[in-house]
Amino acid sequence: MHAALNERLTRVGPGTDGGELLRRYWQPVALLEELDAAVDPSMATRPLKRVRLLGQDLILFRDEAGRLGLLDRDCPHRGADLAFARHEGDGIRCPFHGWKFDVAGRCLETPAEPLGSTLCQRVSQRSYPLQVVAGVVFAYLGPEDQPPPALPAFDAFQAPASHSFAFKGLWRCNWLQAFEVGIDPAHTSFLHRFLEDAPLDGAYGRQFRSAAEGELDGERWPMTRVMREFHRPEIRHEAVADGLTRITTLRRISDERLHVRVTHAAFPSTFVIPLSQTITITQMHVPLDDTNTCWYSFFTSFDAPLDRATMRAQRAVHMTLPDYAPLHGRHDDWSYDAREQRERTYLGMGEDDINRHDQWACESMGPIQDRTREHLGSTDVVIMANRRQLLRAMDAVKAGQAPPLAVDAAAAQALTGPHTIDCFAPSEGWEAHWQARAQARRDQAPWRCP
Repeated sequence: MHAALNERLTRVGPGTDGGELLRRYWQPVALLEELDAAVDPSMATRPLKRVRLLGQDLILFRDEAGRLGLLDRDCPHRGADLAFARHEGDGIRCPFHGWKFDVAGRCLETPAEPLGSTLCQRVSQRSYPLQVVAGVVFAYLGPEDQPPPALPAFDAFQAPASHSFAFKGLWRCNWLQAFEVGIDPAHTSFLHRFLEDAPLDGAYGRQFRSAAEGELDGERWPMTRVMREFHRPEIRHEAVADGLTRITTLRRISDERLHVRVTHAAFPSTFVIPLSQTITITQMHVPLDDTNTCWYSFFTSFDAPLDRATMRAQRAVHMTLPDYAPLHGRHDDWSYDAREQRERTYLGMGEDDINRHDQWACESMGPIQDRTREHLGSTDVVIMANRRQLLRAMDAVKAGQAPPLAVDAAAAQALTGPHTIDCFAPSEGWEAHWQARAQARRDQAPWRCP
């Protein structure tokens, strides 16, 4: 890949082709819990936090009526930092000259101006549309003169709070290399290989530790065994809608049996994968800027309510709060242990936090991967297709057209699911088998029943 093309694919700031594309979508800006004093005690005094999204510095705050606001961080008077604003209940006030703004960016007061001044009626701070879905605050940074698109009616955005859980984490790398790890079906047999399988009764909330659906000769197989013993997958991909790609990974067990793993990539930065037979993960990769990315994971249960406290504790122990930064990283070689690599895991960076495996893969490439030095193989077919789609979408936005999945409410309601599965299936009729099993799981979800 030419260096100029890599630049085009990875830059996200205002005015860049990538930045203009990504601003056509709703982007997570924070977990709702980040404004909760139980998670961050400072929020009890002042529910305001500085945030960064697509290379822009912003502030997110809640007023006394419970309304959320997302504003540019530089005061429109003379550019002072509103991250240090006074929170006054119905709005925030810049300490420099006392200018006050509400959640919509309206200027409420300019107290140093002469009595009768109408300056505040002519000044506003740029504010951005927000919506809260599945415990996550989404923001739209697109053109002010165009209505935002609708979020797809994916299961992750439709499930009730009892059956959903959201969490996030920070990686210090470009968003595209983070997303490309997620849509790469071949890496799981190596990066996430465990040399020994764990008991299935301790698999709750842990990726690849649960069993594949179905049995082989009366035996349940943990996913770790499937990935370890069958590491040359056949990878297929097909568009099921413009911007929604089904990725099917087949591992031949015998002449009569296949292991089938079905995931989806939703343009521009989301993938949907199975965590277990009853839980899926919908993960979004959100560029804070060119070299920092937040992943947001939405867990959706099609069976029992989720044990949110357990799932949160499993993940929070591996990071610092309230910034959601991983404990391990380049500063300590991602906790690499040569003995572990020889005896327990293929990577040698822990057995409990699978996100660290992906974190290492992404961050070790550098802040922005130099794609001029890579050599792609046949298992990179989905990555190559996604890059082509990104470039086409950038061209579409430059031409004034809507990119994939940036759709209105009616079209968004048709974007349901999408299905995921890890299962054993007969070699003959495997497609009908997995589709029936996946549909049955969704149909039996208590929150989808009439």
